[in-house]
Amino acid sequence: MKSLHSDEVVAVRGVLTDTHPVDFHTLGVAGAIDRLALPLRERGTVVSLETPHHGMEVDGRSATLLYRAAQELLSNIYKFAGASAVTVRLGCVSHADCHDVQLKVTDDGHGFDVPAATIGRHTGMGLRLMRLAVGSAGGEMTIESSAAAGTCVTITLPLE
Repeated sequence: MKSLHSDEVVAVRGVLTDTHPVDFHTLGVAGAIDRLALPLRERGTVVSLETPHHGMEVDGRSATLLYRAAQELLSNIYKFAGASAVTVRLGCVSHADCHDVQLKVTDDGHGFDVPAATIGRHTGMGLRLMRLAVGSAGGEMTIESSAAAGTCVTITLPLE
């Protein structure tokens, strides 16, 4: 059995757990999110991180929300998707006069029934709480999923 080091991310009961405090200043949001993919990579899943706007400034509140959302999404992929490939894209998007930061997590796994998973009493709590947190921050979250195409979750937050 592998011993825990202070900078590891581990999967405990399928939930990705970062055993070291997140340091966005040192790692950046993208680096912190990329570190969360370690258990998936150790399992043999190919994880690609795309950061077309590397070095963009993201406020602390948005950085924390994006990190926690990525943690939930990657945990769900680890537990349920059976994916062989995952793409995590973090970048800026522009809409008219508004500039936003967007996190898009896509996998080639089994997919799921979005309404059933997000409305049921005992399922989808992580996704529902994430949608509430994103909405409270003035952002939007979309989920597209099918058995044939896997799942794509997009979170868009306004940059302050």
